[in-house]
Amino acid sequence: MEIIVSKRLKELRKETSETQVQVATAVGIVEQYYQKLEGNVNLPGLEIAWKLADHFGVSVDYLIGRTEER
Repeated sequence: MEIIVSKRLKELRKETSETQVQVATAVGIVEQYYQKLEGNVNLPGLEIAWKLADHFGVSVDYLIGRTEER
């Protein structure tokens, strides 16, 4: 699951032409934590997953790889 989350976060961020700093700020986390999410070091907790999914306009299920439907 980790690989899917990190891959999807990176793809979504690039689609929106945002930096890691911009995404981290938008969802209220520090840049280093976001880097670890994209770098496949950490998995987001439920609250952060919701915030990230809301930020990118996708479902949490899409973000964690349970569906291909955004």
